[in-house]
Amino acid sequence: MKSKPRLSFWQIWNMSFGFLGIQFGFALQNANVSRIFETLGAKVEDIPILWIAAPLTGLIVQPIIGYLSDHTWNRLGRRRPYFLTGAILASLALFVMPNSPVLWVAAGMLWVMDASINISMEPFRAFVGDMLPSEQRTKGFAMQSFFIGTGAVVASALPYLLTNLFGIENTAPDGIIPPSVKYSFYIGAAAFFFAVLWTVMRTKEYPPEELASFSEEKKSEVKPLEIAEINDNAAPRKKIINSLYFIFTGIAFSVFFYLMNFNGELYIFSVGLLIFGILMLLAGLLEKKGHGKNGFVAILDDFSKMPATMKQLAVVQFFSWFALFAMWIYTTPAVTSHIYGTSDTTSELFNKGANWVGICFAVYNGVAALIAFLLPVIARFTNRKITHMICLIAGGAGLISVFFFKTPELLLLSMVGVGIAWAGILSMPYAILTGSLPRDKMGVYMGIFNFFIVIPQILAASVLGFITKEIFKGEAIYSLILGGISMFIAAVMVLFVKEND
Repeated sequence: MKSKPRLSFWQIWNMSFGFLGIQFGFALQNANVSRIFETLGAKVEDIPILWIAAPLTGLIVQPIIGYLSDHTWNRLGRRRPYFLTGAILASLALFVMPNSPVLWVAAGMLWVMDASINISMEPFRAFVGDMLPSEQRTKGFAMQSFFIGTGAVVASALPYLLTNLFGIENTAPDGIIPPSVKYSFYIGAAAFFFAVLWTVMRTKEYPPEELASFSEEKKSEVKPLEIAEINDNAAPRKKIINSLYFIFTGIAFSVFFYLMNFNGELYIFSVGLLIFGILMLLAGLLEKKGHGKNGFVAILDDFSKMPATMKQLAVVQFFSWFALFAMWIYTTPAVTSHIYGTSDTTSELFNKGANWVGICFAVYNGVAALIAFLLPVIARFTNRKITHMICLIAGGAGLISVFFFKTPELLLLSMVGVGIAWAGILSMPYAILTGSLPRDKMGVYMGIFNFFIVIPQILAASVLGFITKEIFKGEAIYSLILGGISMFIAAVMVLFVKEND
C-alpha cells in the first residue's frame, strides 16, 4: 500500500479557500443578527431563543450531510457537490436576511441561512482528512483557520467600513435595517459563492478506490451494523433502555419547569432531551426489526460507538462553544449598555456601539488568522493538547476582561485573547480528532462531532436568557463573564484528551 502524497502550500491554499466565503456568511450572521433582532423589536432576554435556529439546524443538517458525503461520488467528487449546493443556497439567504420586514421573518431566515451554510461547511472538515496525510493535517486545519479569520475580519467590519469610508447610512427609522447592514450582506453573498466556487474548480478529490489504497487510512474497526447486529438483540435493547432514560429525564425537567413557572425557553433543554430519547428509541426499534442499512439508524449507531478521543474532545468542545455562543449573543447588548450606556436601538450611540462590536469581531478574527500559522509551530515544540489549552486560557481571560474595560478602544485587547482561542478552536480539536477516525466514516463522524458544538449552543439558548434576566438582572456583561469561566473549564478538560497520532 502507498502513502498519501504530501500536498504543496498552494494545493492546501486552494482546498481551503472556500472557507473564506463560508466565514463571510457566519461572521455577518454572528456580528449582525442580534442587531437585526433588536432593530425588529426583540428584547434582550429574548435574543437567545431567537438564535436557537443556528445550533438546531447544525445539529440536524451536519450529520446528515456528513453521512451522505461519505456515500457520494459523482463528476464533482465526494465533498465538492455539497460545497457548491450550500454556497448557492446560502448566498440567496444572505440577500434576503437583511430585508426581513418583521421579527418572525428574520428568525425564519436565520434557519434557512444557517442550514445552507452548514451544507457547505460540514464536508470541509472531512475534506482535510480525505486529502492530507497525518503530518499535514494540523497545517490543513490551520489554513482553514486563516481563511476563517481573514473572511471574518472583512465581513465583521463591513458595516463600519461602509459607513466611515463610503458614507453609507448607518441608521434607519424604527424597525428598518440600516443600509450599511444590508449592503454588507449583499457583498457577503457574492463573496460566499465565488470563494467556494474557487475551491470546487481548483481542487480534485481522490476517487474512493485510490483513497482506500493509502496505507495510513484507518478503516472502521466496527463491523457494519447490518452484518454485526442485525440478529443481535443486545445492541438494540441497549438503545431502547438508554432512550427511556432520556425520555423520562426530559419529561421530569418539563414538569419541574412548569411547576416552578419558569421561562418558556428552558423547555428547549427538557424537550431536547425528550426528542433525543424518542429518536434513540426509534433507532433501537428499527434496528431490532432488521433495518440496519437505514441511514438514520446508522448515524445513531455511529454516535453510540464514538472513538474514545472523540468522547474526550466532546467535553472540551461543550465548554468552548458555550462560551462562544454567549459571546455572539451578548457582545452587542453588553458593549452598548456597559460601555456606551444605551439600549435604544434607534439612537446613533447604540448603532455606533453596534458597529464597534463589528470591529471587535474583526479584530479577534484577524488575530485568529495570524495566530493560525503559529499553531503548527507551537504544537511541534509542545503538542496539540498544550497548544489548545494555551489558546483557551487566552480566550477566557479575554472575555472576562471586557467587564473591566470602560473605553471602546481597550476592548481590542480583550479581542486579542478571544482571537487566540478562536484560532485554536477552529483547528486543534479537528487535528487531534482526525487521527482517531476511520476514513470510511470521516464525514459522518465530523457531523456527529458537530453535536458537541451545537448542544452547548442549544443549552445556552435555553438557559442564558433566563440567567441574564433573573440572575444578572438584565446585565448582559455578566453573561460574557460566564462565557470566560466556561472557556477556562475547557482549557482544563483538554489535558484529559488522549491523542492517537
